[in-house]
Amino acid sequence: MSHLYLLDVVILLVTAVFVVPFSQWVRLGAVPGFLIAGGIVGPSGLGLINNITEISHFAEIGVVLLLFVIGIELRPARLWQMRRLVFGLGSLQVLVTGLLLVIITHLLFEIPIRVSILVSLALALSSTAFVLQLLKEYKCLNSVYGRTSFAILLLQDLAVVPLFALVPLLAMTELSVGTEVGLAVVESLLILALVFGGGRYLLHPILHRVALSKNSEIFTALVVLIVLGTAFLTEQMGLSMAMGAFLAGLLISESSYKHQVIAEIQPFRGLLLGLFFMSMGMSLNLGLLLETPLLSLGLTALLISVKVVTLYPLARYYGLRSNHSAAVSLILAQSGEFALVLFSLAYQAELLNSGLFEQLLLVVLLSMLATPLLAYLAQRLAKRPQPVCVECDPVEPPVAAPLILVGFGRVGHRVGEILQQAGHPFVALDSRARVVERERKKGHPVFYGDARNSVLLQAAGIHKAEAVIVTISQPRSTQELVHYLRESYPEVRLYARSHNLDQCIALRKLGASDVVSENIEASLELARMVLVDAGGEVEVGEEIVAAYRRNYHAQISGEIALNDVESVAKK
Repeated sequence: MSHLYLLDVVILLVTAVFVVPFSQWVRLGAVPGFLIAGGIVGPSGLGLINNITEISHFAEIGVVLLLFVIGIELRPARLWQMRRLVFGLGSLQVLVTGLLLVIITHLLFEIPIRVSILVSLALALSSTAFVLQLLKEYKCLNSVYGRTSFAILLLQDLAVVPLFALVPLLAMTELSVGTEVGLAVVESLLILALVFGGGRYLLHPILHRVALSKNSEIFTALVVLIVLGTAFLTEQMGLSMAMGAFLAGLLISESSYKHQVIAEIQPFRGLLLGLFFMSMGMSLNLGLLLETPLLSLGLTALLISVKVVTLYPLARYYGLRSNHSAAVSLILAQSGEFALVLFSLAYQAELLNSGLFEQLLLVVLLSMLATPLLAYLAQRLAKRPQPVCVECDPVEPPVAAPLILVGFGRVGHRVGEILQQAGHPFVALDSRARVVERERKKGHPVFYGDARNSVLLQAAGIHKAEAVIVTISQPRSTQELVHYLRESYPEVRLYARSHNLDQCIALRKLGASDVVSENIEASLELARMVLVDAGGEVEVGEEIVAAYRRNYHAQISGEIALNDVESVAKK
């Protein structure tokens, strides 16, 4: 790495460290902070960085990782449940919005029809990275309007595949739409089927073998290889890297290793996605904005208005309430990162001249900068109560908050079986690949991973868990985990397994809600059996054991130990 390139990285990191927290402090959010930071150091700002092209190529990996995580979190079964929104509402949004924009760009601005088609369909797409980040910041990804927005974004991401194939076709002097586009669609479907079918039978065995080695560094390297390797493969086949990463995520979404995979990839995703937004900010042509401010702002307002006016009635048609429909139309009113990529490809194919290319980039970026305000309005509308509640939201009902069971050995296995018999859903985590593989075959919801990883716990649903039950046998690991959980999630109930009185007292001091010692419980049951078989009264023996248990737990709780065992025995 040259010193100049290293200096560019340092400048980007320093700017982000100061600008992004300030942006969050003034309630703009993290994503606009990255855009503003990029604009400050870019050619139109202070001019500290001019090498935008190489940084942009590297930053695209952030979008790839984002689509990979989305694919993991979206199980194929859930995709099928959302098919009405994804393939119905999502398709209508792209087609109707694209058609209106074709009419406007061709008739009003006299752009050639083949260029209007590409420009309009690209502008119809929204920013997956931006919107999902904002929905996560507002904690609305699982809300009605959040899940509906996600369904539309998913279809838009799928629509990128034929749009990428459309660019070279539109650049042809003689365009045969029926034959060429049809072949491109068939070719795309065959490639997707090949990648999905091959990966389905290869990824899980490879992950299992690497997990058996218990080498965390190799596991991390394998995860990165899966993402980048699949993205590279699909790009070489003529599709987008993001689509390949999304497919890889879908393949892992049903795997027992998915939570650990998310934990490994999350740090890379956050950093590179921020770099991606900064690279977009550096592309902002402030000179063009200052030369024609009314034109640029007017075009941006026109784009946002068209998308809002189009999407609101479509969402109403699909059964959303008026406030949720308005929220969806507002938060998806911007154009997105894929439009920037498509415009860049079209410019290289000489479909766009330099003036139109720079104007389109400016409109897209301005619409993205307006998104935090639109998202804030969407949030306010989504929370507004409805006077009449007779409509049904087209989303699946919320799932009951699960219990998280850490460790699925002999103790955890029995706890899990009892929870299943009682009808309580749970998610179990275990760091032993063989245990996970064995229990998954029995139908138990066990996932691979080290529960001391905070990102893994978040992926497993710690933020909505009713309680966490720690059954691992290593005392030190148990204490570290209990301490972290109590510090990070003070409201969650914690139950822990221990071995003796000192360990139980230590865990209670660290914040465990309750602790059980397997040694004392075995001792008490043995003593009760001996007292009963020795000819004593059953009630007295059981009362002595119960008194001893109360005295023991009183010591664990830090209370004054009342020696009521002797008083019961004297009766």
